[in-house]
Amino acid sequence: MIELPLQIAFQEHRLTKEQEAAACDDPMARLVKQHARFVFRVAYSVLRNVHDAEDVVQETFLKVHRARSWESMVDEKAFLSRAAWRLAVDRLPNARTAVLDFDVLSSGQDPEQAAIKADWSATIHRLIDALPVELRQPLALSTVEELNSQEIAQVMGIPEGTVRTRLMRARQVLKQKLGALMAGQHGK
Repeated sequence: MIELPLQIAFQEHRLTKEQEAAACDDPMARLVKQHARFVFRVAYSVLRNVHDAEDVVQETFLKVHRARSWESMVDEKAFLSRAAWRLAVDRLPNARTAVLDFDVLSSGQDPEQAAIKADWSATIHRLIDALPVELRQPLALSTVEELNSQEIAQVMGIPEGTVRTRLMRARQVLKQKLGALMAGQHGK
């Protein structure tokens, strides 16, 4: 009985991330708190490796801090995503040896269904990874980061029409490869 009131008495009031960022006086600290997860997702969508993506996040904010770039940013999200994307692309040759790990979570499925789902997911990831870089990167930014074609164009530094063309082509290639894969499985 005593434990519950003590737990309540010692609980501290926690601010949401947005409130914490707004309350922060240091503009650089606010920028990091507000956008670190987004920068990580951009880096991870390119590198597909947690450790390399974390390094890119640190490098991105370090460069912004050293150059005092936060003082002149017009669109923070676009600026940071472009910086992170460029750093991640520069690391790509080093990230080619990354191994993807897929955790099979206990979700009430039987082990056979979980294995089939994990295998299918791994197959889709292999097909996406096999896409040429110029098709894979806009697709990752679109599907994982949910950026629109204009934002992707800003991040990649290419025209918006080119982004749309590459997204359409990437989806066509995946559809063809999945179709061929399915036809091969049904033909067995």
